[in-house]
Amino acid sequence: MENINIKIENTTNNTIIKFVSNSIIVNRGSYEFNNIDEAKNSAFVQQLFYLPFVKKVFVAANFIAIQRYDIVEWEDVQEEVRTQIEAYLNTGKKVIEENNEASKKEAIEVYAEVTPNPAVMKFGSNKALTQTDIELKNIEEANSYSPLAKALFGFPFVKEVFISENYISVTKYDVVEWNEVYQEIRSFIRTYLQDNKTIISEIPKQKATTENEVSQENLDETSVKIVEILDEYIKPAVASDGGNIAFRSYDPETKQVNVILQGACSGCPSSTITLKNGIETMLKEMLPNQINEVIAING
Repeated sequence: MENINIKIENTTNNTIIKFVSNSIIVNRGSYEFNNIDEAKNSAFVQQLFYLPFVKKVFVAANFIAIQRYDIVEWEDVQEEVRTQIEAYLNTGKKVIEENNEASKKEAIEVYAEVTPNPAVMKFGSNKALTQTDIELKNIEEANSYSPLAKALFGFPFVKEVFISENYISVTKYDVVEWNEVYQEIRSFIRTYLQDNKTIISEIPKQKATTENEVSQENLDETSVKIVEILDEYIKPAVASDGGNIAFRSYDPETKQVNVILQGACSGCPSSTITLKNGIETMLKEMLPNQINEVIAING
């Protein structure tokens, strides 16, 4: 029997480290366990939860990742855990009883982030959600296009939903504060994604963002450059805040650029400052004498 060795790898999250095996640990995808009760199909994972600092356990094909509580630092305990995992694997026992399909969970994480817009919370995920951004203003729109958004509108405080590549921005009514409800929304989204339910059933043409809405073949040279600048320099920044900016039109006579603001950017108190001091200034610098003003037509 092959001698199994475990090496330690750090991750971008300093509370999580990976214990990587030189041999296959499980064959059927990945598993996530948030507590000892969820680990009924794994005696070994239950054993790990007896360690007081273990918060979560992820099991994948060739590694076990563990998230710790802040009561310890990894450097103080990681070697002990590495030795424990290595010893167990070398017994030849199964880590997961994989015939129990009901216990298997896809390793999906959802995290909540505040945005510059106090009415909007961003919920990021490690699961790809959509290839085309979609904004739903009400439950009627959600009924037609997004079962996930429809489910979110079931919460009485949800006003609007914006779904992007790997995050969901939720706009709330003022009847609640985010610190009262964000955990509930985060947990709901995570469970929804883990259950592999439909996120978007159809892309509404009128909601598709600019590059899908406006063919570059129909744009003049300046408009094409504006779209390229927005895509390369502006969109990544606003996406990190849970928003999106989309090119709508450019008037060569007035040199006015019209854009659409979505997600956290829509209705944000700081959106005017962002438009004038950020986007407008950048476009004027990169396209001298071609831009007079940038206007958000739905901001």
